[in-house]
Amino acid sequence: MICRHELSDAEWELIQPLLPRPVLGRARLDDRMVLNGIVWKFRSGVAWRDVPERYGSWASLQTRFRRWAANGTFERMLQAAQANADAAGEACPTSTR
Repeated sequence: MICRHELSDAEWELIQPLLPRPVLGRARLDDRMVLNGIVWKFRSGVAWRDVPERYGSWASLQTRFRRWAANGTFERMLQAAQANADAAGEACPTSTR
């Protein structure tokens, strides 16, 4: 069941290929769960330490957020979402002012 503010299956299908592939080594938290935790944190405005444990360790979420922000993952997600909305005719027209 998808909770409020969590990624839908369609959103996840768009975003999943854009995420960096895990390197060999120990298993890491599920990317979808982590991304849902990051979204929850910013939608709610709480501190990292107050993110519910169902999303994993707050420290892991913060580390993944910083890593993805630094390597351009979020920029790629935004560009893909904009292109997807544009292709579907959902993008707002730009102002001519």
